[in-house]
Amino acid sequence: MNLINKKVTHERFGMGSIVEHNDTSIEIHFESENKKFVFPDVFGKHLKLHDQNVANLLEKIMEKREMERKEEEWKKEEEKMLQLKNQELRLEHEKLMKNHKLHPESQMVFWCETEEEQNSSFSEWKVFSGVIKSGNNKGKPNKPIRLHQNSAVLLTTIDSSMPEKDRRILGVYMVNEDFIGKLCEDGYIPAHSEFRLQLTEKESEQMPFWKYYVNEKFPQKMTWNTGKYRYFDNLWMAQILLDIVSLKSDPKEQELAQQFFEHFCKMNQITDQELPKPNGALMRL
Repeated sequence: MNLINKKVTHERFGMGSIVEHNDTSIEIHFESENKKFVFPDVFGKHLKLHDQNVANLLEKIMEKREMERKEEEWKKEEEKMLQLKNQELRLEHEKLMKNHKLHPESQMVFWCETEEEQNSSFSEWKVFSGVIKSGNNKGKPNKPIRLHQNSAVLLTTIDSSMPEKDRRILGVYMVNEDFIGKLCEDGYIPAHSEFRLQLTEKESEQMPFWKYYVNEKFPQKMTWNTGKYRYFDNLWMAQILLDIVSLKSDPKEQELAQQFFEHFCKMNQITDQELPKPNGALMRL
């Protein structure tokens, strides 16, 4: 909009004409001197244009700018509220971290039933805990409430033609560094950025799950029954990780497995020298 030479009247300085303006300022020549003002804020209360058509256009511009200003204020207020909410969540998270007490069975074993599920578990490095089957929360994701920073997720599978005792371990990962099962709303359990291990087919065949796991009520019984996952003993996971260290032949993979094992033992307050030998259901036949 070209306002040069347009006539105006200022409430204090009287009549004048516009000699210069840009997006933020305007200069007006009055009888005695030139004055600069903030554009377009000066119009409306203090300054009036004589040309009504131009005044109408200017009013629309001012209305648009006012709407943009309000939107910017709303945006800042929303950001402020979001920051407060995130701060509250962070404080709650830190409180849960600080007050967390180790559960003796805070590890998870997950069943990858299909090849597609196996592939996605390792490509995305996360698993889905499934949904609640009944009750008021039917259809909602399961909350893996026992999982915390000290937890690892063991991935297993079994060929449909094989007996349950042949269930084998595919890999394992620590949960994400800031994961808290109680706060998990979507049912997805993401992996730690560093501590994650995948076994080769040959390695997997040497890692039978039931070598470590046992149902103490039925120590010689090997049945999975239903469900995608179950919790199990922290010591058993340490045994599994230690055996993976021995299993790995590639120096880099073995080093990572060793670091994984040491980190896990530290997080679960386990002394590796006092770690018992595996004594799962397979070992009791």
